[in-house]
Amino acid sequence: LPPPIPCSLLQPVTPELLVSPSSQDRDLGSECPEDRGNWTGRLDFLLSCIGYCVGLGNVWRFPYRAYTNGGGAFLVPYFIMLAICGIPIFFMELSLGQFSSLGPLAVWKISPLFKGVGMGTILIVSLVAIYYNMIIAYVLFYLFASLTSDLPWQHCGNWWNTDLCLDHHVIKTGNATFPVNITNTVSPSEEYWSRYVLHIQGSSGIGNPGRIRWNLCLCLLLSWTIVYLCILKGVKSSGKVVYFTATFPYLILVMLLIRGVTLEGAWKGIRFYLTPQFDHLLSSKVWIEAALQIFYSLGVGFGGLLTFASYNTFHQNIYRDTFIVTLGNAITSILAGFAIFSVLGYMSQELGVPVNQVAKAGPGLAFVVYPQAMTMLPLSPFWSFLFFFMLLTLGLDSQFAFMETIVTAVTDEFPYYLRPKKASFSAVICIALFLMGLILTTEGGMYWLVLLDDYSAGFGLMVVVITTCLVVTRVYGMKRFCRDIHMMLGFKPGPYFRACWMVLSPATMMALLVYNIVKYQPSEYGTYRFPAWAEVLGILMGILSCLMIPVGMVVAVLREEGTLWERVQQASRPAMDWGPSLEENRTGMYVASLAGSQSPKPLMVHMRKYGGITSYENTAIEVDREIEEEEEESMM
Repeated sequence: LPPPIPCSLLQPVTPELLVSPSSQDRDLGSECPEDRGNWTGRLDFLLSCIGYCVGLGNVWRFPYRAYTNGGGAFLVPYFIMLAICGIPIFFMELSLGQFSSLGPLAVWKISPLFKGVGMGTILIVSLVAIYYNMIIAYVLFYLFASLTSDLPWQHCGNWWNTDLCLDHHVIKTGNATFPVNITNTVSPSEEYWSRYVLHIQGSSGIGNPGRIRWNLCLCLLLSWTIVYLCILKGVKSSGKVVYFTATFPYLILVMLLIRGVTLEGAWKGIRFYLTPQFDHLLSSKVWIEAALQIFYSLGVGFGGLLTFASYNTFHQNIYRDTFIVTLGNAITSILAGFAIFSVLGYMSQELGVPVNQVAKAGPGLAFVVYPQAMTMLPLSPFWSFLFFFMLLTLGLDSQFAFMETIVTAVTDEFPYYLRPKKASFSAVICIALFLMGLILTTEGGMYWLVLLDDYSAGFGLMVVVITTCLVVTRVYGMKRFCRDIHMMLGFKPGPYFRACWMVLSPATMMALLVYNIVKYQPSEYGTYRFPAWAEVLGILMGILSCLMIPVGMVVAVLREEGTLWERVQQASRPAMDWGPSLEENRTGMYVASLAGSQSPKPLMVHMRKYGGITSYENTAIEVDREIEEEEEESMM
């Protein structure tokens, strides 16, 4: 049989301007992969990034971290770490994705020796997606429970309550008539969460998870169904959903903020949240906490940013988008702190206890403290529904990104087979992750969720980010990377970005990694301490993503020929087809490096299409001239 004809030789004779991408796909047949597609609207990418970064952590982690690490003084290290660590790595990920139009696996054509970094990323994102959707299932459970005239966690006296249950109405009455001892008592919302929603009393520990809670199982199924329907057509569908899910939380947040600050005692909570304690800035822990908050809040290293940027057009202004998203994310976190602590201040006044006794972080805030505060307000079901609907929209955006990352990464590896069947492949991934998450719906499922939360994206994620930073700047080369950005955006990154990429960002990540290892603490949930085998399992989870890097190196070296050192050198160089995905965007060293390329000068394609030379073509000419000068210097 004769060899297959290259795609580029199968181009129709019809003038380019009259040919649509879809008609080209039909003419080319099965020999050419289906087009990846792009965002269909101008704001799709920006809103998707905002929705991805602004998630549950902004509401339930940042406010607690701020008040425990110096209040208003925490904003100093927070914004410094944003500048040193957050913005540069964010921009690097977007640049890699947009320049190559490839997902987190295929992007390692930049240096095939390190393709294991992409494999580690996909492993981390898969584990996170499993438990993150379980949190969304809890939110759905509370959302449905709020559709009532009397919230079920408002009073004691239900079958799940114990003798220790004491609601705030009794406390208020007691303060007026006789003293009530609130030590060794439990709020109705806490018992509703632990004894009814989780039914954790049916499990003796992580090794004995108990039976499946079918109401939670159905909520998990519903959450996966929602996610699948929203990513059914890839970025074409999820890009439209985010117009609602990325903007509506802000409307609810403003409503909760206005309601919160008008409550009696609200300023007590806000003062507690923002009162600066500058002596905390002398502690290294505060700076590490600020860096951790930035690191996880922006979602760097998870592949979501790179995936979203890969669907951009080649000249999209991601430099501007970087600052809009990162600064918007920081401001949202601060606003969320006002909304949370104003209500906690009101709650502490109602209960007659200090704010620090009611303030919690994580699920404890979302499913115990804030729901309890809602019961103290008039129209409590309405405010409860609004709060959990906000959490739902915040969570779904991040989950869209996780799923799009996994699906895009694999389909880019096998474009001929999987791109035409992307909807079916997405369904298979959703079903598989749903089945793996069933253990989280058991009576002891919370123990497994805590284990996944503590270890799936811990030191493994930091290793992935550090390696990416070092490979791009040292192996691929800072000069070449800046030239790629110049070709794409029309200007080179300034000294600020180069200094952060070369030194400051990797050094900060290394400090975080060392801190996490030195300050390692075993997982716990309330008073429950995890057994040794569970800790080992968690550590192995983190190590496995790191092991993908050497495994990928071995595979890459075995595919090359020559001595070991020659193989390593060859595997570390960019692949022949590395570069912009469209031939018209390939200049300088990227000219005619695509398989079957027939055009010696993509610049001519631009001129033929657009009838002249634009600013980007001028940039291409500058880059070509710069490369020629360097080649002449090296020959001399």
